[in-house]
Amino acid sequence: MKTARRFCYACDLVKDSNLIAQYKEYHSVGKVWPEITESIKAAGIVDMEIFLVENRLFMIVEVDETFSPERKKKMDDENPKVKEWEQLMWKFQQALPSATKGEKWVATERIFKLD
Repeated sequence: MKTARRFCYACDLVKDSNLIAQYKEYHSVGKVWPEITESIKAAGIVDMEIFLVENRLFMIVEVDETFSPERKKKMDDENPKVKEWEQLMWKFQQALPSATKGEKWVATERIFKLD
């Protein structure tokens, strides 16, 4: 059985309960713009989950062999609808202190795996 490749990322939301509620609404079932879910799948992401605790987001993506973070970034940069969505999400999201300029989702480091 082939093990899926998995990438995990973290991002913070602005600490404002109204904004967090709005962010959750944008991500509720059927509310994410269809162009966004299409672009995610086209990049080779076969599954994605986002978890929230307080104002910290944690995203897990499972990918196929066509996925690379660099390819996904290039595709996003060339997609006007993705750029519009990302601009909208900046209202709710804030970069982690370690993020580079313009970076929201920061790759996490796996420090444990159950064998």
